[in-house]
Amino acid sequence: MTAAIDELLRILDLERLEHNLYRGRSPQVEWQRVFGGQTIAQALVAAQRTVEPDRFVHSLHGYFMRPGDIKVPIIYEVDRIRDGGSFTTRRVLAIQHGQAIFSLEASFQVDEKGLEHQFALPDDVPPPEGLKTQRELLETADRVPEAVRRFWARERPLELRPVNLQHYESRDKLPPRQNVWIRLAGPVPDDRALQSVLLAYLSDMTLLDTSTFAHGRGLFDPDIQAASLDHSMWFHRPHSLDGWLLYAQDSPSSSGSRGFSRGTLYARDGTLIASMAQEGLIRLKR
Repeated sequence: MTAAIDELLRILDLERLEHNLYRGRSPQVEWQRVFGGQTIAQALVAAQRTVEPDRFVHSLHGYFMRPGDIKVPIIYEVDRIRDGGSFTTRRVLAIQHGQAIFSLEASFQVDEKGLEHQFALPDDVPPPEGLKTQRELLETADRVPEAVRRFWARERPLELRPVNLQHYESRDKLPPRQNVWIRLAGPVPDDRALQSVLLAYLSDMTLLDTSTFAHGRGLFDPDIQAASLDHSMWFHRPHSLDGWLLYAQDSPSSSGSRGFSRGTLYARDGTLIASMAQEGLIRLKR
């Protein structure tokens, strides 16, 4: 297991303070705010700690209200809304400096058999082995600030290999779609609840970026103010996360200084694992 994966698993192992109350920390990196995927994942961990182990998350919906401060812990307060015969519902509030920074609602279900179908893996997507990593692309891209380059130069728990490269190299207005191969940089424990948390963590990667492509822009442009506003996720099928995943994304709309993006995560064998939707602030600075 790589050091970065080991550190990520420690960050996701929350400290229990009291009944329904947990504390999480952030990695001490050169970055201005807590990564949104970390907040989603830690809030999901807090919710899981209050749910029976035979019930697994099938959906979550979260709102980002304030940027997280990496220098201080995050307190997660769980509200046990409902324990039903098949479903369990939890609400989690993330707090820093006495103020809410993020809220999450998550629903858990016992495993049941039923009707099944899924969209197929997108056609004509090249395999990840011959593609450059996002880190390699950012190191040579002209539009990336030096602080971002240094951040991406660190050892990371995830490896990303984008299929679409044009937006790293130009300001052309491009179709608002992208495919990204993504995998964890080390073995994942055989724990279905933890695997769901790791999926939630990586689901915030590159999704908001897609909404800028149609405008010939990027999140790192100096005249762009960008931040996640909300994030929803549906967990379709369990997966061991032991290999490459394809993150297929599109952005149907941008308006009102907000960009809307959707994503689907597929296993290498074509199994549809999860779907995501996110709206983010994409504001032009004046």
